[in-house]
Amino acid sequence: MGLRRCFGMAELLDVDAGDWESEVLTAEGPVLVDFWHEHCSWCKVLDPVLREVAGEFSGQLKFVRLNVLSSEENGHVSHRYGVMGTPTLILFCNGRALQSLVGFRPKEKLRSEIQDMIGIYEDCFKQSTPLES
Repeated sequence: MGLRRCFGMAELLDVDAGDWESEVLTAEGPVLVDFWHEHCSWCKVLDPVLREVAGEFSGQLKFVRLNVLSSEENGHVSHRYGVMGTPTLILFCNGRALQSLVGFRPKEKLRSEIQDMIGIYEDCFKQSTPLES
């Protein structure tokens, strides 16, 4: 089972292949997954940005991280969704991968792109149960 980490306003849930289905595929509400690994320089730069942005979307969107190199099974999960490099963010809703963002982006751009995804997939967000804050 993944470990919860709280830093400031945002909570990112570390998930692995073992809890992938329950935390992402059958989760109530939309989930943004950060596919990352500890040797990725851009992942390290994105992490605090993602945590800040996650705090701004609290209650609308669940944020989780999957370390693609921590196990062979995690690698299989990332390959299943076409992750070829890190960091890659993929929006899931009702168990489906809807859109991906590849590479680092500054906070304002990331915030804007997430807001755009919420608008594009508004129906999915409306059908989902609101997340507890």
